[in-house]
Amino acid sequence: MIEVSGLTKRYGGRTAVDHLSFTVLPGRVTGFLGPNGSGKTTTLRMILGLDAPTGGTATVSGVPFGSHPRGLRHVGALLDAHHVHGGRTAAGHLSALARGNGIAPRRVDEVLHEVGLAGAAARRIGGFSLGMKQRLGIATALLGDPPVLMFDEPVNGMDPEGVLWMRRLFGRLAAEGRTVFLSSHLMSEMENTADQLVVIGRGRLIAAESAQDFAARGTRLGVVVGTPRAAELAAVLTAAGASVEPEGSPGAEKLAVTGLPADRIGALAFENRIPLNELTTRTASLEEAFMELTADSVEYLAGEPR
Repeated sequence: MIEVSGLTKRYGGRTAVDHLSFTVLPGRVTGFLGPNGSGKTTTLRMILGLDAPTGGTATVSGVPFGSHPRGLRHVGALLDAHHVHGGRTAAGHLSALARGNGIAPRRVDEVLHEVGLAGAAARRIGGFSLGMKQRLGIATALLGDPPVLMFDEPVNGMDPEGVLWMRRLFGRLAAEGRTVFLSSHLMSEMENTADQLVVIGRGRLIAAESAQDFAARGTRLGVVVGTPRAAELAAVLTAAGASVEPEGSPGAEKLAVTGLPADRIGALAFENRIPLNELTTRTASLEEAFMELTADSVEYLAGEPR
């Protein structure tokens, strides 16, 4: 379990993490979300004792990570796949870490096989692709068979097969009762992988809840209606109390409707003899909820075309 309480980090006059508190429980995959510059990586580094907090605490299994004498047996982490010595082989890199953490040498072969790098064990890391380095980073995290695992943007550089493999791996690790905490800027991956979410913006907590509950907080839930008489139907639905906006590209003859359920929209269209060619209830979208709920926390905004 990971517990963060009042965690704060300041760099001069800039506050990167601001009195942040949350808990990451075992037995589930918890996603860590936030816009660029929101403080995610700084928070992960403070949990691992790589950066000292200005205030507050971060503990792993009830104690600061630095209190664990052989860290890889307690927490496995991948923060930056590039932070490895390019002149070492994959097996040499893992063997050195195993010796330093009192881990049996056979574990090196086991994790290389698990991440699909058994055939590259004797290759120098400097010649690895980014995807291979990510796999090596995951092997490093798994080396000590730890109960807590943390990953920062783990799918960067992975091909579709690798992404699917990683998604299944995280689910299996959580099913084994481990604490799995991972950050990603890919909403589709979080939607397919995370059970719980911790969402921050400008270093402050925005939400800590299930992925489903967070997605449902978006206001774009509603019904998409397709009809060749869109203007006429929009007037009917607005008069009935719905909020209606065009959906899709201009001329698509689709409407996004909120405030009325699909069956009521269908009934109003029938009563007014307006034909429909689509009537779809919009499901909750994690990406839409994220964009909406973090809009005030975005630090870097792209300018409008001139």
